[in-house]
Amino acid sequence: MIPEREFSLTLFGAGAVVNTTNKASEGNNLTAEMKTFYDKALIELASPSLVHQQFAQKRKIPKNGGKSIEFRSFSALPKVSKKLTEGITPNGNKINVQAITCTPEQYGDYVELSDVLELTSVDNTILETTKKLADQAGRTLDTVVRNELNGGTNVMYCSYNDNYGTEVEVYRRIDLTDKSRLTVKQVFKAAAELKAMNAPKIDGYYVGIIHPYVAYDLIHDAGDRWMNVSEYAKPGERYKGEIGSVGGVRFVETTEAKIYAPTQSIDGYRAAKILGGNVGDTTIMIEGSEAGIEYCDQDLKFYIEDNEYVICDTREENGKLYIDIDTPLLSNAVGKVLYISGGTKHGYSVFSTIILGADAYGVTEMEDGIENI
Repeated sequence: MIPEREFSLTLFGAGAVVNTTNKASEGNNLTAEMKTFYDKALIELASPSLVHQQFAQKRKIPKNGGKSIEFRSFSALPKVSKKLTEGITPNGNKINVQAITCTPEQYGDYVELSDVLELTSVDNTILETTKKLADQAGRTLDTVVRNELNGGTNVMYCSYNDNYGTEVEVYRRIDLTDKSRLTVKQVFKAAAELKAMNAPKIDGYYVGIIHPYVAYDLIHDAGDRWMNVSEYAKPGERYKGEIGSVGGVRFVETTEAKIYAPTQSIDGYRAAKILGGNVGDTTIMIEGSEAGIEYCDQDLKFYIEDNEYVICDTREENGKLYIDIDTPLLSNAVGKVLYISGGTKHGYSVFSTIILGADAYGVTEMEDGIENI
């Protein structure tokens, strides 16, 4: 019988450590040279995916250095309002230090491969598997950092023009419409907000992390104001994924940018037609099953036209799904469409663009970094 070899992948923390363990019959282990080769391959192949980490403060946790690390932020000193008097030593000041503690978390996966006695015959298989594990590791770590960045509360939403050409400001994610697009004006506004908070720049610019769809809208709106990266940065000075700049912001493009999509709701659909529910009812009826409703990153809510309701309970009877809501219906719901929250109240996806300055966040990893065993 051919023994099994098991590859396990463990990621530690936002910076992450990948730990791969193999089990094989004695005498069939990889040589030290091959082990080093696969280690390097894993690290090199994982790195291109780590777009969200490249602007962070990076700190390593040394071996036997505990499970957490502390980042420190020093506040600015106030202006001096009093003149110095000769011969008199003024009262000194104190520096305020804010400590932020980070504890790495573990993430893991593994791939099982059939082993053979001659390693040369499985070398390509191991390498290809290493590539897939590296891709998985890079995307996983990038997502961990991305989600933390998107958890911030300093948020701006894109405005839109109504049917009369009047600009409408938006203050909640659920109120965004299909006309809410990122524009040059809003990039300037975001940069102005950072300047007003004295946020330090990175090499003279702020940095934006943007999805290709949003980049398309922004470049189209910018026209001649958009500057391609080749016009201002040499190849060795470009950020990973950088595409260009406008409004004092250099943009890095990635398909891993955060998307707030409507939650899959009824039988795989993001929306469902309502079969029963009149004014004053606290229960609505749709076709579907309880298994079709999944929780999203907010409280489970839905919207009928512009009215918001919270789901209190669900039950399935005779192929129909009954949803109990927190408040009575304000209008007849029969024949209308129910949208589960996650994106907007009308079922649109929302694409997040992060614009940041220097030292806005930090990541940490164990000293060994990404390791393939």
